[in-house]
Amino acid sequence: MNAAEPTSGGGLLVDKPAGVTSHDVVAQVRREHGGKVGHAGTLDPFATGLLVLLLGRATRLQRYLLALPKTYRATARLGWRSSTGDPDGELTETGRVPEILELPTGEIEQRVPMTSAVKVDGERLYRKAHRGEVVETPIRRVTVYRAELVESDGQRATFEIECSSGTYVRTLIETLEDAYCETLRRLAVDDVHVPEQSPREISMEELVSFLPERLLDDEEAVAVSHGRPVLEPFDVPPEHVRLTHGGRLIAIARVDGENLRPEVVLT
Repeated sequence: MNAAEPTSGGGLLVDKPAGVTSHDVVAQVRREHGGKVGHAGTLDPFATGLLVLLLGRATRLQRYLLALPKTYRATARLGWRSSTGDPDGELTETGRVPEILELPTGEIEQRVPMTSAVKVDGERLYRKAHRGEVVETPIRRVTVYRAELVESDGQRATFEIECSSGTYVRTLIETLEDAYCETLRRLAVDDVHVPEQSPREISMEELVSFLPERLLDDEEAVAVSHGRPVLEPFDVPPEHVRLTHGGRLIAIARVDGENLRPEVVLT
């Protein structure tokens, strides 16, 4: 992967191949270009698709991007089970094909799988799993906005899934019982889609375009660049606002009473 030289801040949209970790991709970009490189949500090694990498000053935007909804295309292998819910686990053929190919939607509870990177007792679960240790894992509430059956041939069923951040698609596929997630591809993070040509640069302004915008005049732009608040003009105040001047992203602010108080200043 030969990425274009990043500027002082921005992002790269990468179409991750199967068989490498997200951290491998981050490390490669860091080796090629130096400086800070972060991400807006990782993918499992067997998964492919959109990785949003953050470069330079844009790494400070990570907190606003991690919680965005994701869209996936997942293929379930029917009549089989996996010890990890994916093709990297121990596979067992049961021959029992689910009669109803329907995934749960709405707000649901999921138990975090042992293969996840969530920490329990100060250690990531997948490290415990590698030692053969089994512990009770936390339960998360997530939201599946839609889960549409795209195609099925009796051996495999492909779904397009739009869900909240933190949803385990493998666990969702396992609700079919005799099935595991054979392939998984992330198509989009909110309105940002997997690029046709990978990697593709994206500006900081584009990365946070989902946030409401407050245009600053010259005097306000100077004040914000020094961390001072400006007045909040919204009828229904959002939680966070992007502050811009002349088409440039100056800061991300949080609503504080009648003010917009800069939380991350980027100039």
